[in-house]
Amino acid sequence: MHIRRSAEEIAANRARYEEHQKKGLEFAPKSLPGKSARPAPAVADDKIVHQERIPGGWYWWTRVKANEVLRVSLDEGFSTVSLVAWNAVDPSERMNLPDTVKVQWTTGLGKGRVIFSDMGKVMFSIVEDSSGAHDCLMGGSTSASNARKYAGANGATLRNTRENFVLVATKAGLDKRDIPAALALFAPVRVDADGKFEWKADLVGDGDYVDLRAEMDMIVGFSSCPHPLDPNPVYAPNPITITRIAASEPAADDLCRTATAEAVRGFENNAFAAL
Repeated sequence: MHIRRSAEEIAANRARYEEHQKKGLEFAPKSLPGKSARPAPAVADDKIVHQERIPGGWYWWTRVKANEVLRVSLDEGFSTVSLVAWNAVDPSERMNLPDTVKVQWTTGLGKGRVIFSDMGKVMFSIVEDSSGAHDCLMGGSTSASNARKYAGANGATLRNTRENFVLVATKAGLDKRDIPAALALFAPVRVDADGKFEWKADLVGDGDYVDLRAEMDMIVGFSSCPHPLDPNPVYAPNPITITRIAASEPAADDLCRTATAEAVRGFENNAFAAL
Protein backbone atom coordinates (compact mmCIF):
# COMPACT_ATOMS: atom_id res chain seq x y z
CA MET A 1 0.00 0.00 0.00
CA HIS A 2 1.36 3.42 -0.93
CA ILE A 3 1.40 5.88 1.97
CA ARG A 4 1.57 9.58 1.17
CA ARG A 5 3.13 11.62 3.94
CA SER A 6 2.13 15.22 4.51
CA ALA A 7 4.61 18.07 4.36
CA GLU A 8 4.10 18.59 8.09
CA GLU A 9 4.94 14.96 8.89
CA ILE A 10 8.05 15.08 6.70
CA ALA A 11 9.17 18.30 8.39
CA ALA A 12 8.58 16.81 11.85
CA ASN A 13 10.60 13.70 10.99
CA ARG A 14 13.45 15.84 9.64
CA ALA A 15 13.43 17.95 12.80
CA ARG A 16 13.66 14.83 14.99
CA TYR A 17 16.53 13.53 12.87
CA GLU A 18 18.44 16.81 13.04
CA GLU A 19 18.01 17.02 16.80
CA HIS A 20 19.26 13.45 17.21
CA GLN A 21 22.21 14.22 14.92
CA LYS A 22 23.05 17.37 16.89
CA LYS A 23 23.19 15.45 20.16
CA GLY A 24 25.35 12.74 18.62
CA LEU A 25 27.85 15.20 17.18
CA GLU A 26 28.04 17.27 20.38
CA PHE A 27 28.98 14.17 22.36
CA ALA A 28 32.28 13.80 20.49
CA PRO A 29 35.06 14.63 23.02
CA LYS A 30 37.57 15.72 20.35
CA SER A 31 37.68 17.42 17.00
CA LEU A 32 39.19 15.39 14.21
CA PRO A 33 42.51 16.40 12.65
CA GLY A 34 43.13 17.55 9.11
CA LYS A 35 44.85 15.61 6.37
CA SER A 36 48.11 13.78 6.93
CA ALA A 37 51.21 15.39 5.47
CA ARG A 38 52.78 14.15 2.25
CA PRO A 39 54.97 12.34 1.48
CA ALA A 40 54.12 9.28 3.56
CA PRO A 41 56.64 8.62 6.33
CA ALA A 42 59.09 5.83 5.62
CA VAL A 43 58.48 2.41 7.15
CA ALA A 44 61.48 0.62 8.67
CA ASP A 45 62.42 -2.53 6.79
CA ASP A 46 61.97 -4.70 9.87
CA LYS A 47 58.36 -3.47 10.22
CA ILE A 48 57.30 -4.45 6.70
CA VAL A 49 55.48 -7.78 6.79
CA HIS A 50 54.78 -7.73 3.06
CA GLN A 51 54.58 -5.26 0.18
CA GLU A 52 52.50 -5.78 -2.93
CA ARG A 53 52.41 -3.78 -6.17
CA ILE A 54 49.00 -4.21 -7.81
CA PRO A 55 48.98 -3.48 -11.57
CA GLY A 56 46.29 -1.14 -12.82
CA GLY A 57 43.00 -3.00 -13.31
CA TRP A 58 43.98 -5.96 -11.16
CA TYR A 59 43.22 -7.18 -7.64
CA TRP A 60 44.89 -8.64 -4.59
CA TRP A 61 43.77 -10.08 -1.28
CA THR A 62 45.48 -10.81 1.99
CA ARG A 63 44.89 -11.78 5.59
CA VAL A 64 45.84 -9.30 8.28
CA LYS A 65 46.16 -9.55 12.04
CA ALA A 66 44.66 -7.15 14.56
CA ASN A 67 46.76 -3.99 15.03
CA GLU A 68 48.63 -4.46 11.77
CA VAL A 69 48.43 -1.49 9.39
CA LEU A 70 47.72 -1.59 5.68
CA ARG A 71 49.20 1.40 3.88
CA VAL A 72 47.59 2.04 0.49
CA SER A 73 49.74 4.46 -1.49
CA LEU A 74 49.68 6.07 -4.92
CA ASP A 75 53.40 5.81 -5.62
CA GLU A 76 53.03 5.70 -9.42
CA GLY A 77 50.32 8.26 -10.12
CA PHE A 78 46.64 8.65 -9.38
CA SER A 79 44.37 5.61 -9.19
CA THR A 80 41.21 4.69 -7.31
CA VAL A 81 41.52 1.66 -5.03
CA SER A 82 38.39 -0.23 -3.92
CA LEU A 83 38.34 -2.21 -0.69
CA VAL A 84 36.23 -4.94 0.92
CA ALA A 85 36.81 -6.87 4.16
CA TRP A 86 35.54 -9.81 6.20
CA ASN A 87 36.18 -11.03 9.74
CA ALA A 88 38.75 -13.82 9.27
CA VAL A 89 37.32 -15.88 12.14
CA ASP A 90 33.69 -15.53 11.04
CA PRO A 91 33.40 -14.22 7.44
CA SER A 92 29.65 -13.79 7.82
CA GLU A 93 30.69 -10.54 9.54
CA ARG A 94 31.73 -8.08 6.87
CA MET A 95 32.41 -4.42 6.27
CA ASN A 96 29.25 -2.33 6.35
CA LEU A 97 29.43 1.13 4.78
CA PRO A 98 25.78 2.12 5.39
CA ASP A 99 26.30 1.62 9.14
CA THR A 100 29.70 3.34 8.97
CA VAL A 101 28.05 6.42 7.48
CA LYS A 102 24.92 6.30 9.63
CA VAL A 103 26.46 5.97 13.07
CA GLN A 104 29.20 8.56 12.43
CA TRP A 105 26.78 11.05 10.85
CA THR A 106 28.99 11.61 7.82
CA THR A 107 30.05 10.22 4.46
CA GLY A 108 33.41 11.93 4.92
CA LEU A 109 35.87 9.25 5.96
CA GLY A 110 39.35 10.48 6.87
CA LYS A 111 41.96 10.48 9.59
CA GLY A 112 40.37 9.75 12.97
CA ARG A 113 37.32 7.93 11.59
CA VAL A 114 36.62 4.21 11.77
CA ILE A 115 34.97 1.65 9.50
CA PHE A 116 32.33 -0.60 11.01
CA SER A 117 31.21 -4.17 10.41
CA ASP A 118 27.58 -5.25 10.10
CA MET A 119 27.78 -6.43 13.73
CA GLY A 120 28.57 -3.01 15.17
CA LYS A 121 32.28 -3.66 15.63
CA VAL A 122 35.19 -1.64 14.33
CA MET A 123 37.10 -3.28 11.47
CA PHE A 124 39.49 -0.48 10.51
CA SER A 125 40.78 2.73 12.05
CA ILE A 126 41.95 5.39 9.60
CA VAL A 127 45.15 6.40 11.38
CA GLU A 128 46.67 8.46 8.56
CA ASP A 129 45.13 9.90 5.41
CA SER A 130 46.56 12.53 3.09
CA SER A 131 43.45 13.07 0.95
CA GLY A 132 40.23 12.44 2.87
CA ALA A 133 38.60 11.92 -0.54
CA HIS A 134 36.97 8.51 -0.45
CA ASP A 135 33.62 7.29 -1.77
CA CYS A 136 31.43 5.14 0.44
CA LEU A 137 28.23 5.70 -1.55
CA MET A 138 28.58 4.55 -5.17
CA GLY A 139 30.64 1.37 -5.09
CA GLY A 140 33.05 0.21 -7.78
CA SER A 141 32.89 -0.39 -11.51
CA THR A 142 31.03 -3.21 -13.27
CA SER A 143 31.11 -4.57 -16.81
CA ALA A 144 28.00 -2.47 -17.54
CA SER A 145 29.54 0.76 -16.22
CA ASN A 146 32.70 0.07 -18.23
CA ALA A 147 30.63 -0.56 -21.37
CA ARG A 148 28.85 2.79 -20.96
CA LYS A 149 32.09 4.64 -20.32
CA TYR A 150 34.60 2.97 -22.64
CA ALA A 151 33.16 2.47 -26.12
CA GLY A 152 30.33 0.00 -25.66
CA ALA A 153 30.99 -3.71 -25.98
CA ASN A 154 34.75 -3.22 -26.08
CA GLY A 155 34.60 -1.46 -22.72
CA ALA A 156 32.69 -4.36 -21.19
CA THR A 157 35.71 -6.61 -21.66
CA LEU A 158 37.95 -4.41 -19.49
CA ARG A 159 38.59 -5.50 -15.92
CA ASN A 160 36.17 -4.11 -13.34
CA THR A 161 35.88 -4.01 -9.58
CA ARG A 162 32.78 -6.21 -9.25
CA GLU A 163 34.38 -9.11 -11.11
CA ASN A 164 37.70 -8.59 -9.34
CA PHE A 165 35.94 -8.97 -6.00
CA VAL A 166 34.14 -12.11 -7.19
CA LEU A 167 37.61 -13.56 -7.81
CA VAL A 168 38.79 -12.38 -4.38
CA ALA A 169 35.79 -13.97 -2.67
CA THR A 170 36.24 -17.25 -4.55
CA LYS A 171 39.93 -17.51 -3.70
CA ALA A 172 39.16 -16.75 -0.05
CA GLY A 173 36.61 -19.58 0.05
CA LEU A 174 33.60 -17.24 -0.06
CA ASP A 175 30.75 -16.64 -2.49
CA LYS A 176 29.81 -13.59 -4.54
CA ARG A 177 26.82 -13.18 -2.23
CA ASP A 178 29.29 -12.53 0.58
CA ILE A 179 30.74 -9.42 -1.09
CA PRO A 180 29.84 -6.25 0.81
CA ALA A 181 29.52 -2.75 -0.61
CA ALA A 182 33.01 -1.55 -1.53
CA LEU A 183 34.79 1.50 -0.20
CA ALA A 184 36.55 3.41 -3.01
CA LEU A 185 39.73 5.02 -1.71
CA PHE A 186 41.02 8.09 -3.56
CA ALA A 187 37.67 8.65 -5.23
CA PRO A 188 36.81 12.35 -4.77
CA VAL A 189 33.03 12.00 -5.02
CA ARG A 190 30.89 14.73 -3.51
CA VAL A 191 27.15 15.44 -3.55
CA ASP A 192 25.99 18.83 -4.82
CA ALA A 193 23.05 20.90 -3.62
CA ASP A 194 20.71 19.04 -5.97
CA GLY A 195 21.77 15.63 -4.66
CA LYS A 196 23.87 14.77 -7.72
CA PHE A 197 27.24 13.05 -7.51
CA GLU A 198 30.24 15.14 -8.57
CA TRP A 199 33.90 14.24 -9.18
CA LYS A 200 36.28 16.76 -7.53
CA ALA A 201 39.65 15.90 -9.03
CA ASP A 202 41.49 18.59 -7.07
CA LEU A 203 40.92 16.68 -3.81
CA VAL A 204 43.37 13.90 -4.71
CA GLY A 205 46.85 13.74 -6.17
CA ASP A 206 49.94 11.69 -6.86
CA GLY A 207 51.62 10.48 -3.68
CA ASP A 208 48.42 10.32 -1.63
CA TYR A 209 48.20 7.52 0.91
CA VAL A 210 45.99 6.14 3.66
CA ASP A 211 46.98 3.97 6.64
CA LEU A 212 44.28 1.55 7.81
CA ARG A 213 44.84 -0.18 11.14
CA ALA A 214 43.11 -3.55 11.41
CA GLU A 215 41.01 -3.83 14.56
CA MET A 216 40.41 -7.57 14.17
CA ASP A 217 41.87 -10.43 12.15
CA MET A 218 40.53 -9.96 8.63
CA ILE A 219 40.43 -11.03 5.02
CA VAL A 220 40.89 -7.89 2.90
CA GLY A 221 40.47 -7.50 -0.85
CA PHE A 222 41.64 -4.68 -3.13
CA SER A 223 40.81 -3.71 -6.73
CA SER A 224 42.60 -1.01 -8.73
CA CYS A 225 40.00 -0.28 -11.42
CA PRO A 226 38.84 3.25 -12.36
CA HIS A 227 35.84 4.65 -10.51
CA PRO A 228 32.65 4.95 -12.62
CA LEU A 229 32.70 8.76 -12.21
CA ASP A 230 36.36 9.22 -13.09
CA PRO A 231 36.19 11.62 -16.06
CA ASN A 232 39.25 10.18 -17.82
CA PRO A 233 37.87 8.75 -21.11
CA VAL A 234 40.80 6.35 -21.35
CA TYR A 235 40.99 3.18 -19.26
CA ALA A 236 44.45 3.69 -17.77
CA PRO A 237 44.62 2.93 -14.02
CA ASN A 238 48.07 3.21 -12.48
CA PRO A 239 49.64 0.56 -10.23
CA ILE A 240 49.13 0.92 -6.49
CA THR A 241 51.26 -0.19 -3.57
CA ILE A 242 49.95 -2.00 -0.48
CA THR A 243 52.34 -2.23 2.46
CA ARG A 244 51.45 -4.51 5.36
CA ILE A 245 53.07 -3.09 8.50
CA ALA A 246 53.75 -5.09 11.66
CA ALA A 247 51.35 -4.73 14.56
CA SER A 248 51.92 -2.37 17.46
CA GLU A 249 49.64 -1.78 20.43
CA PRO A 250 47.65 1.49 20.17
CA ALA A 251 48.04 4.04 22.94
CA ALA A 252 45.35 4.38 25.58
CA ASP A 253 44.38 7.79 24.17
CA ASP A 254 44.53 6.66 20.54
CA LEU A 255 42.65 9.19 18.41
CA CYS A 256 40.50 6.74 16.47
CA ARG A 257 39.45 4.93 19.64
CA THR A 258 38.47 8.06 21.56
CA ALA A 259 37.55 10.80 19.08
CA THR A 260 33.83 10.06 18.78
CA ALA A 261 31.14 8.45 20.89
CA GLU A 262 30.35 6.09 18.03
CA ALA A 263 33.92 4.80 17.92
CA VAL A 264 33.97 4.30 21.68
CA ARG A 265 30.84 2.14 21.47
CA GLY A 266 32.23 0.22 18.52
CA PHE A 267 35.42 -0.66 20.37
CA GLU A 268 33.36 -1.71 23.39
CA ASN A 269 31.63 -4.17 21.05
CA ASN A 270 35.05 -5.41 19.89
CA ALA A 271 36.16 -5.96 23.47
CA PHE A 272 32.93 -7.74 24.41
CA ALA A 273 33.24 -10.11 21.44
CA ALA A 274 36.79 -11.00 22.50
CA LEU A 275 35.68 -12.20 25.96
